[in-house]
Amino acid sequence: MGLACARSVALAGLDGRIVEVEADIGGGLPRTVLVGLPDAALHEAKDRCKAAVSNCGQQWPQSLLTINLSPATLPKGGSHYDLAIVAAVLAAAGTIPQSELAGTVFLGELGLDARIRPVRGILPATLAAAQAGFGRVIVPVRQAAEAELVADLEVIGIASLSQLIALARGDRVPAAEPVELMDDHGPPVDRQLDLADVAGQLEARWALEVAAAGRHHLFLHGPPGVGKTMLAERLPGLLPELSVAESLEVSAIHSLAGFDLSEGLVRRPPYSDPHHSASIPSLVGGGSRMARPGAISCAHRGILFLDEAPEFPPRVLDALRGPLESGVIMIGRSEVQARYPARFQLVLAANPCPCGNAATRGAVCTCPPMAIRRYADRVSGPIRDRLDIQQGLRPLRKAYLRAALARTESTAVVAARVHEARARQARRLADEPWQTNGDVPGPYLRTRLPPADGLDRIEDAVSRGSLSPRGVDKVLRLAWTVADLEGRDRPSADDVAVALAMRRGEPPGTAQRAAS
Repeated sequence: MGLACARSVALAGLDGRIVEVEADIGGGLPRTVLVGLPDAALHEAKDRCKAAVSNCGQQWPQSLLTINLSPATLPKGGSHYDLAIVAAVLAAAGTIPQSELAGTVFLGELGLDARIRPVRGILPATLAAAQAGFGRVIVPVRQAAEAELVADLEVIGIASLSQLIALARGDRVPAAEPVELMDDHGPPVDRQLDLADVAGQLEARWALEVAAAGRHHLFLHGPPGVGKTMLAERLPGLLPELSVAESLEVSAIHSLAGFDLSEGLVRRPPYSDPHHSASIPSLVGGGSRMARPGAISCAHRGILFLDEAPEFPPRVLDALRGPLESGVIMIGRSEVQARYPARFQLVLAANPCPCGNAATRGAVCTCPPMAIRRYADRVSGPIRDRLDIQQGLRPLRKAYLRAALARTESTAVVAARVHEARARQARRLADEPWQTNGDVPGPYLRTRLPPADGLDRIEDAVSRGSLSPRGVDKVLRLAWTVADLEGRDRPSADDVAVALAMRRGEPPGTAQRAAS
């Protein structure tokens, strides 16, 4: 007869809560009862733990064993509770000292052969443990480096249940056994793509530079093969590295998504490019009970690129409307609500029609007018209105291509200008909660950061109905970014004109000069 308690962590989004795993060995027929709102994967933990204990040469209790996950009203899911369950059971049985469970959080999945397998969410769970005042965590050895990203916390990585028992008893720890890697997701890809690979398209390159400098959303449209995807893939290379706080936040999301963080924190802005067959849950996040982060959260502080945007179901695209404004996504379930950050930079790419040749010089479009209209309408008006820059791309002519090839700038050159513009924004917004022009709210722009000149142009556009109130704010943000790139302290009338042209999708007069 015995009672023991170990600790683990329940995650709802990035928020973690300490869970007490109590094991009580009482009288009665041999059976194991698991209570405390476990999901299916967790309910099967008792069978995994029993087999693992037996296969490492220890005795599973031969009487009634009750395992309680407290607080009992909190839904719990996942396999990372296995290690805490087996630790509590072994302590209740007297196999390991109960004193070794105090001040320790256990995270890890057990295999039937008693190996400790990697689990999702080690980083946010470890952060929750540290914030709750615990000084030690025991995790799968393959994820020890990830847990060590949290400062002032003792991290112990183990590879098998035998190691845990030896560690708790103070015996010699047996040699580590091979541990399988998580194979459901690969690590984030560090894309080393150079802007110099894009020939010509000076106006589009300038639009990309403005988007990077001010964190503006971008819509690239034009016939196939003009460079829309190439430009979007090179946008992350123009962005500055993440700060320490941003890096920790992004890394926690990637840990929940199943990415490998053994090489350290995510330092570069992430890049997410889901296929157009993606469902709403895969894009915004979700799951049957425990909501997982979707592509928009994996793109937090980075780029979400939707290629062939009209091929996405309209309901999937419209699901982005809320996160684009708020920067967060709330995923509600009947028993729990998960909150994930989703402050991403959206880049859409689209052809002009299903065949791709509409309004293209020298090409023949075979699409009926209504088909072209329906294709364009698949990207709804509210989504278009949330995109700061509308940039059209055209096929290059021979003479223009030769001239463009001679003066194409590299990513490093453009990134230097972007970093300088970001530094100007940081100085201007030093006392504010925003970091870039794309994040500054409209009321602040209109009252405290009006342009030096050019407001009459904006008023004319509003009076003609070609600019919405949201569009006014986006034009002001763009004007400030153009001024930052040009090294001016306040937007001029020319900067406002360029911003209006970029908002409408017209060729801005300074585009070629700024891109050259």
